Amino acid sequence: MRPPESTTPGGGSAPKSDGRALMPGGQGTTADTDVLVVGAGPAGLTTALQALAHGASVRVVDRREQRARPSRALMLHARALEGLRPLGVTADLLGRADTTPEARIHLGRRVVEARLGHADLPDTAFPHLTLVRQADVEEVLWQALQDRGVAVEWGVEFRGLHQDNGGPPAWQKGGPVHAELNGARGPGHHASRFLAGCDGQSSTVRGITGAQWRGGPYRVEAVLADLELDGPLDPGLLHVAVGRAGLAFLFALGEGATWRMLATRPAVPGSSASFGQLGPPVPPEEVARLVRESGLEATVRDVGWSAQVPLQHRIAGTFGTSPVFLAGDAAHAHSPAGGQGMNNGILDALNLGWKLGFASTAGRPLPELLESYGRERLPAARRVLALTHLIFFGEASPHPAARLARSVLPAFAPVLPLLLRRRWLISKGVRLLAQPFVNYRNSAISRDGVPQASGWPRPGERLPDAVVSVDGQVVRLHELTAVPGIHLLLGRDAGPAALGAGPAFAVDSRPRLLHVHRLTSHPGTGLVAVRPDGYVGFRCGEADPAQLLGWLRLVGAVRD
Repeated sequence: MRPPESTTPGGGSAPKSDGRALMPGGQGTTADTDVLVVGAGPAGLTTALQALAHGASVRVVDRREQRARPSRALMLHARALEGLRPLGVTADLLGRADTTPEARIHLGRRVVEARLGHADLPDTAFPHLTLVRQADVEEVLWQALQDRGVAVEWGVEFRGLHQDNGGPPAWQKGGPVHAELNGARGPGHHASRFLAGCDGQSSTVRGITGAQWRGGPYRVEAVLADLELDGPLDPGLLHVAVGRAGLAFLFALGEGATWRMLATRPAVPGSSASFGQLGPPVPPEEVARLVRESGLEATVRDVGWSAQVPLQHRIAGTFGTSPVFLAGDAAHAHSPAGGQGMNNGILDALNLGWKLGFASTAGRPLPELLESYGRERLPAARRVLALTHLIFFGEASPHPAARLARSVLPAFAPVLPLLLRRRWLISKGVRLLAQPFVNYRNSAISRDGVPQASGWPRPGERLPDAVVSVDGQVVRLHELTAVPGIHLLLGRDAGPAALGAGPAFAVDSRPRLLHVHRLTSHPGTGLVAVRPDGYVGFRCGEADPAQLLGWLRLVGAVRD
């Protein structure tokens, strides 16, 4: 069975390259665009949107001939939605998503109900598990780029960097990055100030960085299939079957049939399939066996399509150095456990994109800002990889301890309904998947002023959502910060001349990316500067223009 044939939303063929890949320029010292994004998955599209929103010109290429493809990821978590909100895409994403999912957990003959929506999380606007197909996420992000005048160029492959005759590459001398591209109309070049490699687990860009690809393969692989099933399964719900060999998931999010199955089995030795990619179809009888042995009371009537997906756990030794960076699956490879792969790629992109935007327009080098990308995201990726490793061990490992744990779980079925009715337990789980353990406190661009401010998150921590008052209006913080740029939150008693129309902003040519909010609900004379990706970058107990201006210069938000 083959994956469903790709189509555009309207049913026609996906757009092809518009020919710009063949531009003969890019051999000189002038960049064609600020950023070249290689790869148009969730990480690449988000990188492009975020960089564009923060001042950069971008070009996006992808070697795939067409946009649509079967989804591998099916979840967005709160942190990714928070980060995407300023880009104006969350309403469309949520419009395609199930934000009140219910699950049926099959434990032998027992079936336990679980409600996974509306967790008790007051510090986020997205207190729920969000089930949404990766294809829908990509379509929303792609459309947002289209609306901003950036057309993704399909069928254009990044082949490497142009090699100068004898001398070091231009980018090592401060010049642009010369990329060699190849499309339907033949080879071409593109010169950019920065190159973002979002080209998946088999990344070509990663090879340029020289990054080691550390980790290894899993002993089990995933099987994805879209199915029509016969049996007493409640429709429209998530079904999870706990078997001794591993968990099997049925999502009501099929693209070629009603149900999308995600199951695991021992990895097939010598497979030619690429890690993380949809491999060869799985024989229908094997799909039927996986359903039968999962414990689900269902039989397979039809297989829409299926694919073998080899899995690995790896992380790049570096996420790149200016001007070449890695993001998404090019930088880290996960199991599907916890639905972290797509989310982590988007969070990479939200972090990288605004830095590329500011670095493109600052008019001077910003080494600390650009180096902060890898220094922040590499430790975060290690933690997320550890989390997915642990979850995947419980879900699918053939280790005797994991098999024993899964085999005794049905014995606890009588008490599970009591546990799952505890909202705090669901809330803990939803929050954990949103990566609350990620912070950038040790980053070079996380700065405390003098005197230190109290009552605010530390620099490098996520700004939590909360109810505040601004000019007599009650709003939520994340609503206030839901536009691109840096947001300056002033205490109620900060001096009127300190910042609002002060000298810090008189020198800036991009005032639309600096937003000042006086929080009348927060007494004090201090301030907090919130980064475009939602983390606190600077805080100070006084609204001191000199200290603030120093931080804004550090991140390229104002010119010298």
